[in-house]
Amino acid sequence: MMISYGEGVCDMQWLRGVRGNARGCLIYEPMFILPYSLYTTYATVYMLRLGVSTTQIGMVTSLGMILQLFSSAASGQLTDRLGRRRALLLFDLVSWSVTTFIWMVSANVWFFVVAAFFNSFQKIPNTAWYCLLIEDTEVRDRAQVFTALQLIVVASGLFTPLGGLLIAHMKLVPAVRIMYGLAFVGMTAMFFLRNRAVHETAVGVRQMAVARGVTMRTVVRQHAAVIREIFSDRRVVAVFAVYVLNNFQAVLVTTFLSVYLVSDLGIQAAWIALFPAIASAVTLLLVYFVIPRLPQHHAERHVAAGFLLSLVASLLLIAAPRHAIGYMAVTATLSAAGAVIANPFLEALTANVIRDEERAKFTSVLAVLILLFTWPAGLIGGIAYAQNPRLTFALVACVLAIGAAIVLTARGMRVRGA
Repeated sequence: MMISYGEGVCDMQWLRGVRGNARGCLIYEPMFILPYSLYTTYATVYMLRLGVSTTQIGMVTSLGMILQLFSSAASGQLTDRLGRRRALLLFDLVSWSVTTFIWMVSANVWFFVVAAFFNSFQKIPNTAWYCLLIEDTEVRDRAQVFTALQLIVVASGLFTPLGGLLIAHMKLVPAVRIMYGLAFVGMTAMFFLRNRAVHETAVGVRQMAVARGVTMRTVVRQHAAVIREIFSDRRVVAVFAVYVLNNFQAVLVTTFLSVYLVSDLGIQAAWIALFPAIASAVTLLLVYFVIPRLPQHHAERHVAAGFLLSLVASLLLIAAPRHAIGYMAVTATLSAAGAVIANPFLEALTANVIRDEERAKFTSVLAVLILLFTWPAGLIGGIAYAQNPRLTFALVACVLAIGAAIVLTARGMRVRGA
């Protein structure tokens, strides 16, 4: 589906509108997203069935985010020194291939702690992938690229009921082990195929030459300079604050929603994969019929609207009755609508407040700052969940409300080049 935000039209041959490294990054993405979408719905329920408590689940989530602080701090320099393409392949293998294998054979909480260590390296390939996706893409085309990415993500989400069918025919733990095994094979193959489909960017070639003579002291000074620049620009601070809040609530929902559905609302594990599929279907409809007609120069309004829809979904979760599959389908619909409206425009806002020559360092530093503010989410959510499961989703609603308020009151958040 090719999307023109200026004209508001759609062409079903969407990938024809994505070229160069962006195309190479996206064309193999289903090989990652599809197995990821199968197991992620059941990840925390799997942990619960292996004897990990909800508080421990929250602690493992927070531990992983603390460890990600270190890989985030190093990701910009490593991406510049190794090159985007090489850093992406090497650290994807470490952070995902190794991790999915450990998850597959896990027996207790300590396996998940070790997996959190290896998975924490994901911030390095995240930075490299982001640079490959963006640096050769025109500013006016970046929202289109992010929308194409979201299409791939949500289309893969339509297949999540396959995980439910697998669980319906065997016990949850062996079924999820199979999902992790499929992820290990599919992701590893994808990393090598994608590596052949992309090339080093022009910015990456220049930064590799510069990075060879950079000492650690220089890196520290550069990061300090980037932090000063970030906090001296009100527009960057506003976008950063909203991005932090969005990540904070996403951690809470991703970590505790499935456990809440199964343990507290009494919905059978095999059925919970239905809700991501519903969300994916709703997202596809909105991307086709609604998103192309939303003017890009009002990106900040769309982010706020998306947050408010997600807030309503959170309130419905708090009031949810037991065994109410239809009720939860409505909640999933609203949550999906909120995400599909907010996320592409928030990504575009973030991408366009960063200069290309500084993208690796800025992305690295922003990732560190985001983690500094969001790492407690899992721990706080776990403590709140132990007190009252609904308290966790009340916290989600509060975070979304604050994010919407910032977007609506902050000035100068318009995407440049729109």
